This record gives sequence, C-alpha cells and structure tokens, in this order.
Amino acid sequence: MKRLSRHAAALLLSLAPNAVVAAPPQTSAATAEPATARDAGVFKTNVGTFTIVAISDGDFALATDQLLVDRKPGEVSALLAGAAQPTIQPTSVNAYLIDTGTKRILVDTGSGTYFGPTLGNVRKRLSAAGYSPDTIDEVLITHLHPDHVGGLSVDGRMAFPSAIVRLAESEEHFWLDKANARRVDVSVQSSFDAAAASLAPYIAAGRVKTFRPGASIAPGVSAAALPGHTVGHTGYRVHSGNETMLIWGDVVHVALVQLKDPGITIKFDSAQGEARTSRNRVFAEAAQQRYLIAGAHLAFPGIGRLERGPEQWRWIPLD
Repeated sequence: MKRLSRHAAALLLSLAPNAVVAAPPQTSAATAEPATARDAGVFKTNVGTFTIVAISDGDFALATDQLLVDRKPGEVSALLAGAAQPTIQPTSVNAYLIDTGTKRILVDTGSGTYFGPTLGNVRKRLSAAGYSPDTIDEVLITHLHPDHVGGLSVDGRMAFPSAIVRLAESEEHFWLDKANARRVDVSVQSSFDAAAASLAPYIAAGRVKTFRPGASIAPGVSAAALPGHTVGHTGYRVHSGNETMLIWGDVVHVALVQLKDPGITIKFDSAQGEARTSRNRVFAEAAQQRYLIAGAHLAFPGIGRLERGPEQWRWIPLD
C-alpha cells in the first residue's frame, strides 16, 4: 500500500487527544477487564449482552501547536502550560469491535501501513483478542481519514474478506471525488487517495454499502450523524439492555484542551463551525443521559463517561 508523503503523514498523524482531566472512576453496568489485557492493546467490556472490544492501533506524537485552532490567540498554549503539559502530545488510535452474539462488527480499522511502525496493529490485536479478521461480518467507518480506514486493505486486498463495509453516503461521495480537495485543509488532502485505495477491493467485490443519517445498522446498532470533522462523520450508537454506548470517532482530538474549551477545533475539521456544534451537542447529551463514550483518540481504551464540571467537562474512564 502506498504511504503518504512525510509531510502529509506528519500532519495527518496529528489527529487526536491524549491527556484527559480524569475524575474518580464510577461504577457502571458495564464490566471492565483487568489492566493486563488493556496494557496489551486489547480491552473488553460489556454493554448489556454485547461484548465491546477496544483495540489499540498504536500511538503517535501530535503537534498541538501546528494543528489546533485557537478561538483567541494563545489559548491552546496557555491551557497546556497551565496543566504543565508539552505541546507535543502522545495520542492513541483506537478501533472498536461490537460482538452482539450473532454478528461481529468492527468500527474503524486503524491506519494499516500509512503511518509507520508505531501504528497499524488492529488486525494483530484483533486476533489476540480471539477474533480472526475473516470472521468480521461488517466494518463500520466513522470517516475516511487514513488513520481510520488504512487498515481496510493489505497490498490491495481485503483485510476483512468476509465483511461488508458500511459508511455514510455523503462521506463516500465526498472523499471519492478528488475535485473536493480544494474544500479541505492541505493537511488532509492526501486522504482522497488513501480513501480510494482502502475501499477499492471492497467496491470491486460489491461489498461497500452506504447509509443515511440515523440508519439502523443491526439490532442494537445505529448510525448517529456527527458532521463537521468530515461531511459524513458518523458515530455509532450501541444499545443493549439498559446500557448505551456512543462510539464517536473524532469528536475530540486533544481532550486536555477540548474538555476545557469545546469550541477549539483542529485543522483537519472540514467545517470548523459544524464540528464545534456537533461536539457541544454530544457533550451535553452524553452527560445528561449518562451513556458510555468510546473515542478513537482518547487515551486507550478510550471508554468512559462525561460529566459537566464547574469549569470544564470531566472525563471519567470506565475503569
């Protein structure tokens, strides 16, 4: 698989959060797995009768000073300095498996070979968790940036040969048309080639299916439109028993900063204002309804809850 240029990779690699404002853990109907599994890049928990497996693709260093967009000059630097944090932040890339008992559904696939040796571990760790890639029934895509779809294909072949790939109709239309390159920041323009290459073998096999916002994907799994980061950026709502989880993709990139000020965006956002609106909306909803969150770039395993604190939002890791 063709890699991105060093310049494009450096910018695209800077696509996430890390340091979070943690509060004491709270009990949940979900059952967490011991830290030993988490440290190996695999973390299992339950949402009702469903098994959720967080899978670490790896991590990288994110240059916040180059990528975050201040709402007022110097705000990001001040927030990081106030927390005694450097501008270069270690960042997780997470994928999630939903095992409903009758279907195995993978949400995002990691970066494959696009970003070098610290990433590209989804398939290996999926197997370590007891799931062979050829047993995956469906792959749900939050959006078509390379760190989410690079792992779909290996040397031009399907990495998940039994799977149907599902994504928002608007997302496919946008990123498979290179005429749209002028509509996004230069840092993500290489995503057009990566999206086309990653999807190509599935398209050729008739295994790509699109949906519209709010679509039901499977019993207990539905699509939630979260536009702004990309035109068809989608979260996946998982509901079983009395538990709900929202796998929210890239709603947050740098938690330390965006929990303090959700209005701060990142250059990768295709529509800055819309990304800000989606983040504020889902923060408020998640806190009010107390459902679980799973975030692609929250520190692995990226599963927890949000609370409204007196001065900022608070991230409460599941374990």
